[in-house]
Amino acid sequence: MVEGILPIWKEKGMTSFACVSRIRYLLGIKKVGHAGTLDPEVEGVLPIAVGAGTKVLEYMLNADKTYTGEITIGYSTSTEDATGTIIERLPVSKDIQEEEIDQVLAEFVGSIEQIPPMFSAVKVKGKKLYEYAFEGIEIERSARKVRIDELKRTSEIIYDEVEKTVRFSFEVSCSKGTYIRTLAVDIGKKLGYPAHMSELTRIRSGNILADQTYTLEEVKAALTNDNLENLLLPIDVGLTQFTKITIDDKLWNRVKNGALLDEEDITTEEYPVLFVYKQVIVALYDKHPKKTGKLKPLKMFKIEM
Repeated sequence: MVEGILPIWKEKGMTSFACVSRIRYLLGIKKVGHAGTLDPEVEGVLPIAVGAGTKVLEYMLNADKTYTGEITIGYSTSTEDATGTIIERLPVSKDIQEEEIDQVLAEFVGSIEQIPPMFSAVKVKGKKLYEYAFEGIEIERSARKVRIDELKRTSEIIYDEVEKTVRFSFEVSCSKGTYIRTLAVDIGKKLGYPAHMSELTRIRSGNILADQTYTLEEVKAALTNDNLENLLLPIDVGLTQFTKITIDDKLWNRVKNGALLDEEDITTEEYPVLFVYKQVIVALYDKHPKKTGKLKPLKMFKIEM
């Protein structure tokens, strides 16, 4: 049975859901899911879990991400990216300095608040924001806290004499739920101009990097050559944030049945904790919310060995 994490490079023009559907078709299995949506016009790292790998999706969704992209200053769009219609334009003065841009970028590093864009999948009253947006309805949104770990300019600033715009490339590492489109708009506001995100690529999702990924065509070729196993990553890649404890036969006989354990049986103070038996991750345990000194299973990965 196929199980693990397929590190996919999603190409432009395809939805994340379409990638999942394609993998389901190619592998002939239903248990397939992805770890974090990428917009159709954004390419990059899209971890896809198959089989038992879907058990770690909830933990992979919380992983930090790294993106490279481009910000264009001088006009904003309805979608906050290059696919929308222009809603505001203000010619940029040619004397805008790189030092000024770098100073503004530095101000966004740390914990910040963002208002989700209307063209997003955030739900309000049971309906996704982009559904309201397509109907021309503006919905009041609450600000959300996100974290920017690193944000830097990676190119010279390029001034367009005809459009009277400035654009530059950047790289950002951030927490889950960060809208890079909104970040681009807010950077423009700090500089005193309307702006939008003109390009975006995800180069890291959790601990999966761009150079570890495969295209759907490469997955198809691997299946043809009967070497899909060489492309799959173990489910461990979605659980690196947890402490691992190796258990013996005696403890395994209890864990495989989902039994409650005593904290004193485990040599760690960091929870949740992953149990490893015969070099295989078998379960994730955490402190019992009601029974002091007890541990309960959060997730079972193996019950038979």
